[in-house]
Amino acid sequence: MTQHSSAQTTDRLLILPSDEDRRGTRYDQAHRVTEQLAHEHGIPRVEQAEGTATLLVIVQTISPTTLRTALEQNPHLRWVQFPFAGIEPLLPVIRQAPEITYTSAAGSYAPPVAEHGLALTLALLRHLPERLRATSWGQPKGTTLDGCHIAIIGGGGIGRELVRLFSTWDTKITVVRRTEAEVPGAYRTLTQQHLHEAITDADVVVLAAAATDQTAGMFSAREFAVMKPSAVLVNVARGSLVVTDDLLKALTTGEISAAGLDVTDPEPLPDGHPLWSTPNVIITPHSADTAEMCIPLLDERIQHNLIEALRHRDLAEADLQGRVDLDAGY
Repeated sequence: MTQHSSAQTTDRLLILPSDEDRRGTRYDQAHRVTEQLAHEHGIPRVEQAEGTATLLVIVQTISPTTLRTALEQNPHLRWVQFPFAGIEPLLPVIRQAPEITYTSAAGSYAPPVAEHGLALTLALLRHLPERLRATSWGQPKGTTLDGCHIAIIGGGGIGRELVRLFSTWDTKITVVRRTEAEVPGAYRTLTQQHLHEAITDADVVVLAAAATDQTAGMFSAREFAVMKPSAVLVNVARGSLVVTDDLLKALTTGEISAAGLDVTDPEPLPDGHPLWSTPNVIITPHSADTAEMCIPLLDERIQHNLIEALRHRDLAEADLQGRVDLDAGY
């Protein structure tokens, strides 16, 4: 791939997708906000084929091929902003141009995603999957969050927001993350190597980690075997963190009590998949962070980072939010 340089003295902005490609989409607002910022700061907007862009803002999902073409056609790019937190499909491309500074939306969508995780947790503890299917009065059941042990897998923006929300109750929270850095509000922080220690006595396990090679399939038959039969699993991260067949078996044999899934593997979950008819499961269609919720949050991220990129020729000195760690993969 073409080597990039930050030697230009005048920034030029490229926004993808192009004006034609984004018209009529839900992402018009993010596109317009970026255009307005460029106008206010006197940044010339350019088209991809001109090859003169130094700043690239992506306002909706693009393919790895489109990104590769943009990087190759603009050899002076010094900063790229992605509109999502999960960049795993694009990693092979951006790792070929490591001299560029990349930022994502990581952390910006934390409030609505964590809120969804809390909603699924409460629904499972109060046996709502069973009650929503019920046609007779039945027996009262339910568990309060007070006194629960919570294991949150992932210490990023969503994980930290989950800690804040669950701390409303008298809970004991363990966070499992890549590093040993403590998470404020958590009772303890463990690395992924100590996952089993965290989940053995957990009443609730919430997945909020990034999708990487290290987290793929991290919840399989081994993990479900050490969890409490009364425990519930909530996944608001990525479907790839869970081995679906192993989860289905754990739910049907009583190894764990219930699951709330906003993400699945495969995704979308095919019609007729056994999980749809499993009575102790709630499935939502990756709706924890809909465009309607997240576009205003994306606007804030773009505005902050674009201004920082303009202020600092050396982006190592800039207060950029959501910096991508190419080694970690997020």
